[in-house]
Amino acid sequence: MSITAINVRNQFRGRIKEVIEGPVVSEIDVETPSGLIVTSVITSRSVHELELTVGKEVIALVKSTEVSIATL
Repeated sequence: MSITAINVRNQFRGRIKEVIEGPVVSEIDVETPSGLIVTSVITSRSVHELELTVGKEVIALVKSTEVSIATL
């Protein structure tokens, strides 16, 4: 399956900046070329299967049915 076959409109290309690995889930920080940080929480098993390491180029796919915004 190619990335174009995935029906996710919000795609952020970047490089992995940090991996915080836990026993079950891990946090992956992806930094885009503009400096935006996108954080994903995925299973630690997926981290190993996808061979996610700092510096690896990836695409963060964001699909959400709800985004909440609050005023400051």
